[in-house]
Amino acid sequence: CGLFSSNKTLIWILCVLMAVEEEAGRPTWSRQIEFTLAGIGCAVGLGNIWRFPYLCYRSGGGAFLVPYLLMLVLLGIPLLHMELTLGQYLRRGPVLALTKACPLLKGVGMATVAISFIMCTYYNVIITWALYYMFSSFRSELLWDNCNNTWNTANCTDRVTNSSSSSTTSQQFFNYKVLERTSGVEETGTLRWELFLLLLLAWILVYLCIFKGVKSTGKVVYFTALFPYVILLALLINNVQLPGAIDGIRFFIIPEWDKLLNVEVWINAAAQIFNSIGIGFGSLMAMASYNSYNNNILKDTLAISITNSLTSILAGFVIFSAFGYMSHLQNVPVSEIAVDGPGLVFVVYPQAFVTMPVAPLWAVLFFFMLLCLGLDSQFAMVEVMVTSLLDSYSKPILKYLKRKEFLVLVVCSAAFLLGIPNVMQVGIYVFQLMDHYTAIVSIMFLAFFEVLGVCCLILTGVKRLSSNLLEMTGKRPNIFFRVCWWVICPVILVFSVIQFKPARYEDYVYPAWAQGVGWLIALASIIWIPLAAVHTLWLLPGSFIEVLYGLSVYALEGKCQVIGWNH
Repeated sequence: CGLFSSNKTLIWILCVLMAVEEEAGRPTWSRQIEFTLAGIGCAVGLGNIWRFPYLCYRSGGGAFLVPYLLMLVLLGIPLLHMELTLGQYLRRGPVLALTKACPLLKGVGMATVAISFIMCTYYNVIITWALYYMFSSFRSELLWDNCNNTWNTANCTDRVTNSSSSSTTSQQFFNYKVLERTSGVEETGTLRWELFLLLLLAWILVYLCIFKGVKSTGKVVYFTALFPYVILLALLINNVQLPGAIDGIRFFIIPEWDKLLNVEVWINAAAQIFNSIGIGFGSLMAMASYNSYNNNILKDTLAISITNSLTSILAGFVIFSAFGYMSHLQNVPVSEIAVDGPGLVFVVYPQAFVTMPVAPLWAVLFFFMLLCLGLDSQFAMVEVMVTSLLDSYSKPILKYLKRKEFLVLVVCSAAFLLGIPNVMQVGIYVFQLMDHYTAIVSIMFLAFFEVLGVCCLILTGVKRLSSNLLEMTGKRPNIFFRVCWWVICPVILVFSVIQFKPARYEDYVYPAWAQGVGWLIALASIIWIPLAAVHTLWLLPGSFIEVLYGLSVYALEGKCQVIGWNH
């Protein structure tokens, strides 16, 4: 630190602020396979069964697979490798890990916590819908089996029809029975008490699964990460035998090449990679902080990312074969079925159940599978908040709350209360607005600044990251990873950020004021990046140029161990 002779006070303060505190008592996974399964459970979640199909359908089916696979190779695998390296080497959650990687952009770590918390407030609503369907399936005949119900309208159909304006029984059950949705975000409606109580139950389940921390989570994922594949394979075997299934599969695997000229298709593909794998949310970084120091990170990176994408493609075959069956019933092309948005999974899959033997049993198993997938994702997002709070404020928190279990209870309770608007009659519009501005807009900004802070803004960032991998595993990353970290990932992310598209739900266009609320939701996470940068520059003594120079040159060349890469 004495090398910075022009301002030794500045460097002394920097070294004190950014010094790494050894944490000998930090728990680790009982077995390394538990982290791999937990990572797969975090990545393989509702994003594969729920978000992937509707983004794929909205983006033209097969045309979506080309940019999706390309984004997996150029964005998903390199950035996941980067996050796991940071978490495992620094043994901290995203806030402290990213603070040590680049103090000027320490707000990126705070933003990962904010975006994970915001997302878990509405993400649990999907588990709520799954619980509603699961409990509704405990009967001899499924409620969406026919059109003879009080919520059905005159254009309901449960058989082949020549009317293009008809809607299937599963569509009407979701819209008019489960949601009782209003005409738009301007009409709030009333609280859906059934959904409210199920949302409470969903949060109780999340709490019971994670309140004991990483040790209990590691045991739960043995089941929750593996069970969904049994159900998906059974559904696929049934669906491919349905009339019209081959038309849906063709739509899924044969690209319409002109769709690739649509920028939104490429943005959706990048967003799906981030949301499905969990990049930018800090979940996997927090989990990796519990790894043993010499764990083979590349092995986990490939296992998590490839398993995730294969699961999405498997789910695609399942749901698009069901799409083909729905197009057969409604006598319209697959591309013209009036199904879109986050409710797609609760419309298309149930329509296929009525064709299966012992339909209620398969429905119960399927929605139990969605429950397992949702819990896996919720584990990770809540753990980000808990780990980060304990990393930064463990002493004051434990002074008042005494035990970690009570902190988990506080986090779950706060998220439950903030999620209540999603279970009102206007809930589906609130849900889609929050999901668009959090899971597409915010995550792109956050991922860009994360790469900027770790690999690009720091001139020696990629070199440092390579040295850390060498120290832990005995091998440096190959040239592909270094080029992706330094050039390809930042360019793709900049392009995705500037090609913004406003939110929509099916054919409904949100009014300007609602889009403004959406931007406020996005700012709730990304605002921490500039605020933290200003705080760092304001806190440290010396001129603006001296502070920037100290943060980005001398410290990063290893002449002053400010950044905390080295213990």
